[in-house]
Amino acid sequence: MGYKVVVAGATGNVGREMLNILAERQFPVDEIAVLASRKSLGTEVTFGDTTLKTKDLATFDFTGWDMALFAIGSSATKEFAPKAAAAGCVVIDNSSLYRYDPDVPLIVPEVNPQAVHGYGKKNIIANPNCSTAQMVVALKPLHDRAKIKRVVVSTYQSVSGSGKDAMDELWEQTKAVYNPVNDVPPKVYTKEIAFNVIPHIDVFMEDGSTKEEWKMVAETKKIVDPSIKVTATCVRVPVFVGHSESINIETEDFLDEDEARDILRESPGIMVIDKREDGGYVTPKECVGDFATFISRLRQDSTIDNGLNFWCVSDNLRKGAALNAVQIAELLGREVLKKG
Repeated sequence: MGYKVVVAGATGNVGREMLNILAERQFPVDEIAVLASRKSLGTEVTFGDTTLKTKDLATFDFTGWDMALFAIGSSATKEFAPKAAAAGCVVIDNSSLYRYDPDVPLIVPEVNPQAVHGYGKKNIIANPNCSTAQMVVALKPLHDRAKIKRVVVSTYQSVSGSGKDAMDELWEQTKAVYNPVNDVPPKVYTKEIAFNVIPHIDVFMEDGSTKEEWKMVAETKKIVDPSIKVTATCVRVPVFVGHSESINIETEDFLDEDEARDILRESPGIMVIDKREDGGYVTPKECVGDFATFISRLRQDSTIDNGLNFWCVSDNLRKGAALNAVQIAELLGREVLKKG
């Protein structure tokens, strides 16, 4: 016996990826509904070997459905998630709307699976920010061993994190470099993204940080440990898919780089590719389409007593969004609903 599953936002990048991953991982689906806004009504999407037509999110009745994976943005989620939850359908939300709500668990299954049991207060589970998700997968096993005191992270985030329009903007601007007649001014971003990097993701806050940077701080504390100090600089780079992060950690107890490497190799969701030779590391291009979070360039930080540096790469449309949502659905089914 399987589940009745809804994917809301099925025509977007993340929604389509959710359908792909549900099929790839053979999630026990008895029935599936794909929803979109009225402007995308009737658009066809694929689920495994099946072609499905989208239904209208605004009029859909969630009664009798087990779970809904939402990839529709905060404003639409604010309207429709409570309706789905009130109808008895557990919402797994990819937007930022509920991440900081104390009554809504924020889950990365490799890190805090026990939090799933708190879903019942609102019948909603939040999916973390893409940059946070891959980082905490790497932090948690090291924190369990040596207790992380402080994290300094710089991100190199792909344009797919901003959606299809951003990917199109990078593509068109890249072509325009070779054909200067066709100037493509920035619309999605504040500056040209082709052959450039932009140290600005989301809105600026009063202290000078951006909201993306604040998210990494707040979400790491909620998911891993509120005592961890995090400082982040988030940068958009001209890469289509795949987020990269340069991470420095300071721990309470000394942790040798070789032991840290062994710990990460044995940890769920992580692949260590760390050879001290040309090409002995993973780049974002190589992680696309993969489930894993890749760790490379692991080394001791000699400037402090208990410090480590490492490079972390993951497919942001997968672990940073769709995969994590499906893993939450698997966890919910296995630990709570227990039908599949």
